[in-house]
Amino acid sequence: MKYSQYGCSILLASTLFACSSTLDDYQDTSPRFELEQYFSSEVTAWGIVQDYTTKLTRRFCVDVVGTWQDKQGQLHETFYYEDGEQQIRIWALTKHPDGSISGSADDVIGQAKGGENGTAFNWQYTLRVPVGDTTYDLAVDDWMFKLDENRVMNRSYMKKLGITVAEISIFFDKTPPLRKCQTSK
Repeated sequence: MKYSQYGCSILLASTLFACSSTLDDYQDTSPRFELEQYFSSEVTAWGIVQDYTTKLTRRFCVDVVGTWQDKQGQLHETFYYEDGEQQIRIWALTKHPDGSISGSADDVIGQAKGGENGTAFNWQYTLRVPVGDTTYDLAVDDWMFKLDENRVMNRSYMKKLGITVAEISIFFDKTPPLRKCQTSK
């Protein structure tokens, strides 16, 4: 019985992973997402964090300033949470000759790696997340979809031991006149 249950678990897991979306799924979609083009100036975003039960646990606004020189970029993100907490994350980004993109930040373990195809951008990384007096290293599967010239939708799935523990939804907008977080309260 034990082996039968184990075999069913492997079959179920392989079926679920086989159904996962890949960047190739977006080959012929538009508008084209180009990370360095979209994040080449100021952008404001609003987001939510949901836990594993889909309960809303946090809301935030983030001001992003992107700069690029050749294939090297920086995204300076300032998060403003509804409880008054502020957080800064500065991404150092590189777009490689093969089109792949890598990045690092102080709270990212190792390198974020991914790429863009059609309307989608996807990368994976490990994020160190403080919760109370403890920190957790969570695997992040981060997807962005360009909606039009000014708007991008972002969905991130955070996992621990292969189990989704949180989902983040973010809506980016750089429609003029830009409404920044610190002036929107």
